Amino acid sequence: MGLVRLHGIIASILGLVMAAQWQQTLVTAALPSSAPAGYDPYADPKNDPHNPLKYITTNSLTAVSFSLIILVAISQTYCMIKWGAKWMLSLVIGEYCFAFGLALRFGLHMHPDSLNLYIVQDMFVVLSPCAFIAADYVLLGRIAAHHGLGKHLLIPARKITRAFVISDISTFLIQAAGGGLSASAKSLTLNKTGSRIFLVGLILQLVSFATFIAIYGIFLYRVRTQNPEVWTRDMHKPWHNDWRTLSNVLCISCLGILIRSFYRVIELSQGYGGHLATTESFFYGLDTLPLFLAISLYTPFWPGRFINGDRSEHQEIEMKQENGADSI
Repeated sequence: MGLVRLHGIIASILGLVMAAQWQQTLVTAALPSSAPAGYDPYADPKNDPHNPLKYITTNSLTAVSFSLIILVAISQTYCMIKWGAKWMLSLVIGEYCFAFGLALRFGLHMHPDSLNLYIVQDMFVVLSPCAFIAADYVLLGRIAAHHGLGKHLLIPARKITRAFVISDISTFLIQAAGGGLSASAKSLTLNKTGSRIFLVGLILQLVSFATFIAIYGIFLYRVRTQNPEVWTRDMHKPWHNDWRTLSNVLCISCLGILIRSFYRVIELSQGYGGHLATTESFFYGLDTLPLFLAISLYTPFWPGRFINGDRSEHQEIEMKQENGADSI
């Protein structure tokens, strides 16, 4: 598992760098090299060739979104210290990165024609949610193993994270290949081909996450119908301590990420000058808000409160069974 995670980190960094280079090449090619004398960036941002966003970021919306995300990140840092679950670390790191990207929008309000600032904020805002997806992948495996329910997963609990990390690596590489082709293209045809390859990578990433959601839905259905004693195990506890509450939080998290993924795929299919990409309300309504809902519920329902750090008897048994199967 360690090697797969290492490869995932390397591939992710490679994808981030190449995607950023590609975006910089595309946007730089579209924007004039310097603003004329007397240039006013606030006069007509919608038709301003120097403004990559085509609007002026609203400081009040930036302040609210940044404050909410950073508050979630700090609160979950506290939760991790108090209740453990260090395997959710990717979620917390992603939140700090996402908050940093949002904070850069303050700079874009003051300097709406700053290309470098736009590229950095876009990279953090667009790619940080990959960490949220990774946390959901890990959490499902932990829930299944902790309650001895791995048999209800279409993929063994210890392998489900590995399988979807490999899927993410593949889609990252496809996006990087498309970005590299667009960046080095000498013709409009090759440029469009690279953009389409990049879009295919995003679509495959969306399909991968949708597959994960389907696996999770089947898992919950099987547990409820085939292991009702486990499904109702925490009925005597308050609802906020019932393991099914955590499973519902994971459902909501998946839904939020799915909405945001659809938005990003459609946005890219329209291009950087499309209606979705150049309208601020869509960014907050279909990207920031769904992601906030996807991550914030983990604060009152921190997984470490439901799944302790020590391996349960069910986990030990499943690990032995899977290790035996791997050696065959």
